[in-house]
Amino acid sequence: MTRLINRKPSRPTRLMLGILPFAILLVIYLIASDARLAVNPADKLLPAFHSFASAIERMAFTPSRRTGEYLLWADTFASLQRLGIGVGLSALFGLCLGIANGMVPLVRASLSPFVTAISLIPPMAVLPILFISLGLGEVSKVALIFVGICPMIIRDMQLKTQSLPEEQLIKAQTLGGNSWQIIVRVITPQVFPHLIDAVRLTLGSAWLFLIAAEAIVATEGLGYRIFLVRRYLSMDVILPYVLWITLLAYLMDWLLKLLSRKVSPWYHQSQGA
Repeated sequence: MTRLINRKPSRPTRLMLGILPFAILLVIYLIASDARLAVNPADKLLPAFHSFASAIERMAFTPSRRTGEYLLWADTFASLQRLGIGVGLSALFGLCLGIANGMVPLVRASLSPFVTAISLIPPMAVLPILFISLGLGEVSKVALIFVGICPMIIRDMQLKTQSLPEEQLIKAQTLGGNSWQIIVRVITPQVFPHLIDAVRLTLGSAWLFLIAAEAIVATEGLGYRIFLVRRYLSMDVILPYVLWITLLAYLMDWLLKLLSRKVSPWYHQSQGA
């Protein structure tokens, strides 16, 4: 008898099982929406699909009367720009400082306790400090993303660096490699796919910090728009924006996974993928 843990679904079955939770959620929403609208046609909590279509048409394909911009695309560009800068800087510093902490004992003795302490501070607690010290512009929003995810990436890269086989480092030194050559040619190629994994895992947190910063002080952005229209109970705008953020996050995760497969195919082969 085949045990449950050894049964693997076929490709069509995997596709159906993957779609099933979304289909169930959609059916539940349709039933609940119809029930509420039957009682109160003006109900805003669970709007009908035609309300979503009207809202998307208004936000994405109709210029704003005030600014002349297409609001959804302007908000998307502003948010992705902030997110891209914040995540990019976090990945760069995370890779450099993580390898330094993992490879150089003198750096680790000085920097590792500090990074650990910073990583334990709730990022939202320092948001007022960032706004006071850096102002209400773009820098403070990017800084919140950086403070929120960079320490975690640094710690992850440090652990991955320290877990590399010591025999490799001994062989590299025996062959005459200096510290810089070992870091660039031996360490970095092996920890780079782990860096991409770390970025993928922190994307959700990065979006959270971005939305929080935009909700408090911004003039455009996906988070700003959601919290702007919530005072009017505009669920027909809020829900499409949430779904759009989810889609963007999923596409970013997929692109990072594709990058990892292209740059480090050996890593995925070793993982059995």
